Amino acid sequence: MHDITDIERRGVPGVFVASSVFVDAAQTQGEALGFQPQRVFVEHPIQDRTDDEMRTIADKAVEALVERLTEV
Repeated sequence: MHDITDIERRGVPGVFVASSVFVDAAQTQGEALGFQPQRVFVEHPIQDRTDDEMRTIADKAVEALVERLTEV
């Protein structure tokens, strides 16, 4: 969260990605930092996924990532 906040404040558009278990934590940390960056949450868990499973998760997230990145 600190990295995406810093990047955005430098004027570089960004979106952070986390697994769905971190929705509440991201909201809380965003409130603490005074910034709610664009975000996309993917299915949990991530660890121990095969490469093919990770590609599937990424493929499912691409449209949402582009949408968030290009929002005005």
